[in-house]
Amino acid sequence: VKRYTTLGMATDQGKTSNVIGLGILAAATGRSIPETGTTIFRPPWTPVPIAAIAGPARGKAYRPVRHSPSHNWATEQSATFVETGAWLRAQWFSRPGERTWRQTVDREVQQTRSAVGVCDVTTLGKIDIQGRNAGAFLDRIYANTFSTLAVGKVRYGLMLREDGFVMDDGTSARLGDNRFVMTTTTANAVGVFRHLEFCRQCLWPELDVHVVSTTEAWAQYAIAGPHARKLIERVIDDLDVSNGAFPYMACADTTVCDGVPARLFRISFSGELAYELAVPTRYGDAMIRRLMSEGRTLGVVPYGTEALGVMRVEKGHAAGNELNGQTTAADLGLGRMVSRKKDCIGNVLSQRPGLVDPERPRLVGFRPVERSVPLRAGAHFISAGRDVITRNDEGWMSSVAYSPTLGHSIGLGFIRRGAERMGEIVRACDPLRGQEHEVQICSPHFVDPDGERLRV
Repeated sequence: VKRYTTLGMATDQGKTSNVIGLGILAAATGRSIPETGTTIFRPPWTPVPIAAIAGPARGKAYRPVRHSPSHNWATEQSATFVETGAWLRAQWFSRPGERTWRQTVDREVQQTRSAVGVCDVTTLGKIDIQGRNAGAFLDRIYANTFSTLAVGKVRYGLMLREDGFVMDDGTSARLGDNRFVMTTTTANAVGVFRHLEFCRQCLWPELDVHVVSTTEAWAQYAIAGPHARKLIERVIDDLDVSNGAFPYMACADTTVCDGVPARLFRISFSGELAYELAVPTRYGDAMIRRLMSEGRTLGVVPYGTEALGVMRVEKGHAAGNELNGQTTAADLGLGRMVSRKKDCIGNVLSQRPGLVDPERPRLVGFRPVERSVPLRAGAHFISAGRDVITRNDEGWMSSVAYSPTLGHSIGLGFIRRGAERMGEIVRACDPLRGQEHEVQICSPHFVDPDGERLRV
């Protein structure tokens, strides 16, 4: 039993589990525990204190805290900070007269969507990939194709684990024939870099490719909103950023502020016309101050991670709550991104019957039937008329936000056959909080579903 079930091989080395296992084995064979025989215990012979396995938090201890290049400026602007991985990021920027964080976040969202907002996105993982086989390497890493990407273009990529589930997502920009810059989520920056190094060194050592983490080498800012192009034009040196010359998903090496080296990407996480501007870290503090100064007459506003999260839910972008290690590309509505013309890590196992079952929960949007009702992440979906029990569970709410754009709560979540059930009303049940509300299944793209704003 121990050999084939790994019973007793966890932290406690069988001190708690083996006795239970012996009882189950004895009952299954119709004998007593002494007749069945007991296992041979390994040292330590004395019981292990629970605190050694899962002790209480002891403060920061030796955990480092990273500050982004705009941290000092954000502190001056009365920012409230939140831990995201090993980083402290500005969560929101309160203004006099704002009594709640919701008032602050609503203002940041509305002003970004009506004028222009700036957000520090330095914490996103940045990996420089160079070499003659860089494109082929990314083809094997990503589910979709990157070797055909033109120089000066950016592409959204989806990375799978070996078991076929989604590992991470992000964009990769082609800066030259043999050079790409990959971005990853903040939480997975280290894990993805280790994954790339393992693949480079152990799986395909014959490929001419080199990877270097440059996360801390570049300060990067998202500039989003209808006036984003006007703000970029005030700091860029000689690059034409008009829609015709620099369209959506374009990128370029350039300079800003009279000669400071920079990279410009036209990508959007908010759903608005947006750019991401990267400069060497030593210029990061000066860059945020220059952006805010130049944007004053445009109505510029700094926005934090909370407003960023609200806008991504409004736009229907999957993030950490959706990329939880248990979802597939098809679950996220991204099944067509998994290329059938090439192989990649996780490609074959992503097609296992259980992972392509049409009954699997799929990502959709949810609106409360009663618009004044706040939605709760973690609620489970039960069809009307059914009991709130496990076998009737059809999915769960992964992300929620109050949308100041729409004036009510919205949510993203997974429900069985979600794409086929648009308009259907189900119950969002939260037994832990004792709450239950009716919600309507809808498209996850609440704002600008056709993507017109980000392409102007």
